[in-house]
Amino acid sequence: MSAIAGIDQALWDIKGKALGVSVSELLGGRVRERIRVYSWIGGDRPADTANAARAAVARGFSAVKMNASEELQFVDSHAKVDAVLANMAAVRDAVGRNIGIGVDFHGRVHKPMAKILIKELEQYRPMFIEEPVLSENYEALKELAPLSCAPIALGERLYSRWDFKRILAEGYVDIIQPDTSHAGGITETRKIASMAEAYDVALALHCPLGPIALAACLQLDGVCYNAFIQEQSLGIHYNQGNDLLDYISNREVFKYEDGFVAIPNGPGLGIEINEEYVLEQARIGHRWRNPIWRHADGSVAEW
Repeated sequence: MSAIAGIDQALWDIKGKALGVSVSELLGGRVRERIRVYSWIGGDRPADTANAARAAVARGFSAVKMNASEELQFVDSHAKVDAVLANMAAVRDAVGRNIGIGVDFHGRVHKPMAKILIKELEQYRPMFIEEPVLSENYEALKELAPLSCAPIALGERLYSRWDFKRILAEGYVDIIQPDTSHAGGITETRKIASMAEAYDVALALHCPLGPIALAACLQLDGVCYNAFIQEQSLGIHYNQGNDLLDYISNREVFKYEDGFVAIPNGPGLGIEINEEYVLEQARIGHRWRNPIWRHADGSVAEW
């Protein structure tokens, strides 16, 4: 689906540039001029998450997202639970009561421990709890969702409207998070977003990649009424050390203010690609792979 998504986004960009209009105009026109953004602050190996959150707020963000925990066994110790709660408490104390905090279980928590964590985390007023279990185990949401008033979010591992269909129909998800660069591109993601709107479910597009992916997301955010926040992606996640803004020539296109980013106005996706830099990076290549995590007993843990 990633290859299809890339082709789809490129075709929308080409058509927009040929006609001199933005993709959001091609899709029918905007419902908003800007959208709230959140910054990812880590948490895989909790160390200084509170300071990362404080720094994000100092840069103007009104929301952050953190990974909740290290690896967890199907049934794990309450010491692990206490560590998750302590980390969340430190972040909440660092940013105050009015900053949104998304808590990502990243699918690494199994149902027995998710039942405990979802209930315990409610006191810290999370903006949402993401992937409390893997999407393959979505039937567990029937038990998990009633345990807290925190909105449940998922969707980065779902790739078509048919994947989302059963999730939406059963009514246990409050926010969907399709990735425009994985879920068939702009065309398919727009259909998924519209389907979610019919179920009164919010949209928060997943985007841990670079500025091209972000530009595609923002064009969709501009036209999808149920979009409420956008994941900030510029080199923060797993691409640290590489300034991904170098991939585009018009670096100033992403205009941030008061915790929001403006929807780019330029034709197509609203960005111009730095082709020399892209070719240079293509020659270098990369072989990034997921880390391999293991439990204390040596079994493989979900990363």
